[in-house]
Amino acid sequence: MGELDGRAAIVTGGSRGLGQAIAGALLDAGASVLIAAREAARVEAAAAELRPRAAAGRALLAVAADVSTREGCERIMEAAAPLLPELDVLVCNAGVFGAIGLMEETDWDEWLQAVQVNLVGTVLMCRAVVPLLRRRGHGKIVCLSGGGATTPLPHFSAYAASKAAVVRFAETLAHELRDHHVDVNAMAPGLLRTRMLEDVLAAGPGRVGAEFHARMRREAEAGATPLEKGAALAVFLASPRSDGITGRLLSAVWDDWAALEGQKDALEGSDLYTLRRVMPPPGGAR
Repeated sequence: MGELDGRAAIVTGGSRGLGQAIAGALLDAGASVLIAAREAARVEAAAAELRPRAAAGRALLAVAADVSTREGCERIMEAAAPLLPELDVLVCNAGVFGAIGLMEETDWDEWLQAVQVNLVGTVLMCRAVVPLLRRRGHGKIVCLSGGGATTPLPHFSAYAASKAAVVRFAETLAHELRDHHVDVNAMAPGLLRTRMLEDVLAAGPGRVGAEFHARMRREAEAGATPLEKGAALAVFLASPRSDGITGRLLSAVWDDWAALEGQKDALEGSDLYTLRRVMPPPGGAR
């Protein structure tokens, strides 16, 4: 039996890259999984690749839907109906870079679309799933953070702003659901060799900045971060090993997150793994 046997999960943006890797890792751990993404052909192709990893008696479902709309999230919940008796995990992975370039020069519709997918899509899916988890009295929500959430990311203002908002949304929702034993956390998977990285490289140094473009090229040539690192953290946050750990932002690359098992009381009331304002010492900054 896997550690997620008897549980079911929804993974948005599950048709490629990290989302597909997370779905596969959840299946390996014994969960039933529904993957959702906008492109029907890509979702079905991903499902065909993932289906052999489903344990006996466990389900893998796939649906084409746009999480940035209420109708898309309703479609996901309708498709998830067979899993609802076991639905315990939501992974909000769907995301886009959106507008790339200087803030005042970017296409405004592309800028808004990034916020709609990254932030609004996360909120809409949580609105759809939270009432079920609240009634059940337990559950796990994992929201994807990313570069720019904790440091400035010039030329990617829509992405950075929306991902920072996702982190604070996750922390706020964690407080709202604490008494219902629903853990809500954000995770930063590191720089991944995915379509999004390819988009950055293709945009060129003129749009993304010469220094940033050079760094991304070096990371890509070095192999970037394996998808398995982020998938392993997602399984940890979906599993009983992380029970009581909530309202945190964890890095798959830089944090020793596996050592946090059983550290609920140590984290309670602390600012560890959160976004906070840094205060100067008494007497002012120096």
